[in-house]
Amino acid sequence: MIISQDLLRAEAARRLRDARPELAAHGDLLSMGGLTAARQELARAAEEPRTLTVCVLRSLDLPAWIRATCVFAQRVAPSAAAAWRRDFTRTVFLAGNPENLAERFTFSHVADDGSAAWCGPAPAEDSAALRRLLKLFTAPAGLPAAPPTVVDLPPAPGSERAPARQHALHVATAGVTLGTGLVHLNHLLCEAVLDGTLASGDRLTIRQVPSLAGLEGPFTGLRIDTSVRDPDRLQAYAALTTRATYRS
Repeated sequence: MIISQDLLRAEAARRLRDARPELAAHGDLLSMGGLTAARQELARAAEEPRTLTVCVLRSLDLPAWIRATCVFAQRVAPSAAAAWRRDFTRTVFLAGNPENLAERFTFSHVADDGSAAWCGPAPAEDSAALRRLLKLFTAPAGLPAAPPTVVDLPPAPGSERAPARQHALHVATAGVTLGTGLVHLNHLLCEAVLDGTLASGDRLTIRQVPSLAGLEGPFTGLRIDTSVRDPDRLQAYAALTTRATYRS
């Protein structure tokens, strides 16, 4: 199994149906026309999400942020997760220092080094004051290349340490800004944790590559969006596998 337009359409359609089953009534989600129509309706709805998460970033070290994001998602209550999934794990990234905000706002999770903190998932109005106070974390620079990096997710408190499950996290970098890359990774990681694909004690090997074209599955997670080069095609921006092979 390799990444193809058929595979990407099928996975994008599955994600839409799982989160919003009523979208199946909008036509054939496996066709690009039907999928585009459903995604356009979602884009309009996303302008006023009911449930969202806010991530405040002081600085960014990608492996550390990936680890902290997974820990945050592991602590989301099932009831909040269900509402958040209906809004497609919508997350707003803001630039700020969590330490300076601790007296005014209650965070759901703070990274061990204090570089990032999360509020929610919760009704959008709960974070309105925080979103008005801080600017968006846009990070227009390109997602940098990097050698493979291993991230170990911490074991659950009080649990016996089991053999780590091995995953590869593949991240496309060509034409992707750091800010956009965070959005793609956030969706993939949080949904993988909520689905049980990623769990406490697992090991992730991060592989940053220009493109995921030629990457072989099976895939345990895919982050898909419109291609940066062709609006009529889809592109995989991040993927999870249990092994890392590319077709030459």
